[in-house]
Amino acid sequence: MALADYGTALVTGATSGIGQATALALAERGLTVHVAARRADRLEGLSQAKGIVAHAVDLRDSDAIYAAFSDLEADILINNAGVARGFAGIVNSTPEDLDATIDTNVSAVFHLLRAVLPGMTARRRGHVVNIGSVAGLYPIASAIYGGSKGAVHLLSSNLRIELQGTGVRVTEICPGRVTTEIFDHAFDDPEAVARVKDTGISELRAQDVADAILFALDAPAHVNISTLEMAPTEQTFGGMALAPLNRQ
Repeated sequence: MALADYGTALVTGATSGIGQATALALAERGLTVHVAARRADRLEGLSQAKGIVAHAVDLRDSDAIYAAFSDLEADILINNAGVARGFAGIVNSTPEDLDATIDTNVSAVFHLLRAVLPGMTARRRGHVVNIGSVAGLYPIASAIYGGSKGAVHLLSSNLRIELQGTGVRVTEICPGRVTTEIFDHAFDDPEAVARVKDTGISELRAQDVADAILFALDAPAHVNISTLEMAPTEQTFGGMALAPLNRQ
């Protein structure tokens, strides 16, 4: 099943950044796109776009997930919603930071899968796209956020085995730094927000990631883009540079 064969998508965390760019791109391709997020005021603006159906749902509430989406015949599920509370480390975080990150980044993903996968497997068609992170593939100095994205990575890998033979594909997109709002809400201290956002590099844009998602969705039925890692040109992982190398 390529993208042209799908009719309905569900995108979480759709009121800004990657989720919003992806939802609008899918709607432009003619799909009916159900978008889920907590901020009802922003959803109202997004719902004005043709093909968008808005759901004000707190994804930390599993009962609300099942009430909203168990009967939705979604061909595509894009698990994009995520937060980075506790990014300063476990020692400097509150129990509320832990709950916010794990409940949003991990638990909600499991419940959303449980809500929509029975329909996908029964119809023998569908595509799950989990938005992971390079923080789930490589060590970073944030055990809470990195651990949550590591869970998404292993979930995606294991889910492909569970779904083998059902016709349902699973893709994990692992971006590096993206210009989104995630760090605006990661810290209570505005100076900390400014420091972590000051990378000095040209970051990925939300549309870059949305384009990668559509690339995976548009692959023919016999092709599954399993894991796609993408990053700004000047951001690298998995090694150590003793000094910057200036190449002419």
